[in-house]
Amino acid sequence: MSSTNENVVITQAGRQKIVRARAGAATLPAVAGMAFGDGGVDGQGHVITPSSSQTALSHQLLRKAIDSYTFPTTTSCRYVCTLTESELAGESISEIGLYDTEGDIIALKNFTAKGKDDDVEMTFSLDDIF
Repeated sequence: MSSTNENVVITQAGRQKIVRARAGAATLPAVAGMAFGDGGVDGQGHVITPSSSQTALSHQLLRKAIDSYTFPTTTSCRYVCTLTESELAGESISEIGLYDTEGDIIALKNFTAKGKDDDVEMTFSLDDIF
């Protein structure tokens, strides 16, 4: 996750896994999917800055395996996940998180609420930048 956006964080769990893997004390689990939620904004619709100490989304609605990933640069990975027409229909999505194969949320992003209609497919991408 880019350190230039205050609404995106690598969680402490994610950082601990990275540092342990770099030392050779553990194997870094792969990113498995995205979690979607509606807890990324306050009652007035203002984006809430996520905390690296979070272990979960503020209000998770769905977890789904990623569709794909690409490497736009040599030091970044873009994860993509698509919600079908029926998934989260009628919800307002304002937070997403990456989770790994151990089920831990390793990164979070909050943003203004995006309404999801039942006749629209929505694709989300999240860049992991180092």
